[in-house]
Amino acid sequence: MRTGFALAALMLALPVAAVAQGTAIYPTKPVRLVVPAAPGGNPDVLARMLTQKLQTALGASMVVDNQPGAGGISAAIGVAKTVPDGYTLFFGDSGSMAIGSALNPKLSYHPLKDFTLITALASVPTVLVTHPGVPAVNLQEFIGFAKSRPGQVNFGSAGIGSIHHLTLAILELESGTRMLHVPYKGGSPLVAAIMAGEVQAGFSGIPNVAQAIRAGKLKVLGISLSRRSKTLPDVPTLDEQGLKGFDVATTIGLQAAAGLPRTIVGILQSAVAKALREPDVSERMATMGMVLAENGTDSYVLYVKNDLQRFAAAVKAAGIKFE
Repeated sequence: MRTGFALAALMLALPVAAVAQGTAIYPTKPVRLVVPAAPGGNPDVLARMLTQKLQTALGASMVVDNQPGAGGISAAIGVAKTVPDGYTLFFGDSGSMAIGSALNPKLSYHPLKDFTLITALASVPTVLVTHPGVPAVNLQEFIGFAKSRPGQVNFGSAGIGSIHHLTLAILELESGTRMLHVPYKGGSPLVAAIMAGEVQAGFSGIPNVAQAIRAGKLKVLGISLSRRSKTLPDVPTLDEQGLKGFDVATTIGLQAAAGLPRTIVGILQSAVAKALREPDVSERMATMGMVLAENGTDSYVLYVKNDLQRFAAAVKAAGIKFE
């Protein structure tokens, strides 16, 4: 994802007094951060690290409210109905901010109309991995392999409508290939299936496959983001290998109900920009396969608009029907 370096520099340059002055207005009571994920998972870990930093910066306590299930949709519906005063924030990702709308055109909220998009936080890319027996060592060889067997290459995912499935659909659209989608119930069963040779390839989160790649149990052909990951710096992007503009990942961001005052948005953006660059936060993000994606409202809105269009096209291409 394209990061807002200019904005980040501006936010980091703001004097502490500006934030301190803002805290006389906001916040004056505890802030609740709704996290649509179970405790202990990577999104929850990042959320708790971020709240610890923001508590210090803002001078008010922050409470993490875990609300897992339904791909974040239920939690998003609840947040969209809250008062936009900055005391209920949302830790939404591409599932609730784009994929949900692509899968269900009748969703009861619209990510751009019913939320204030404060800032993106991190992108979570996937990597294209194959069974060691697949005769390809890079993306173009894999595309050639798939084209020589239209509809016969078994490509696994973590489930119908998952980021892994939709990244596959985008890959097929942009490479002119057609593969056989095989859904599994989660990322771990998917990785086990690729290693066992049940399916020949799949997109996976980096933490799930990093050890298997190093052990030679899986081959990695590329990363789905437009820039390389610190976790696997030697792995080229799909963009580098010929699919220009390929930039697909789950993006985690900070949101609130629509109508959040610009003053509060600015206070939060300034505090987040500093928190995400703390060494312990950036190092932990790298171990979780996350890439810094912080930017401001305008850039984040544009990114979500693009995501909505891209995932809608992927859902159509994949033939996914909402029921």
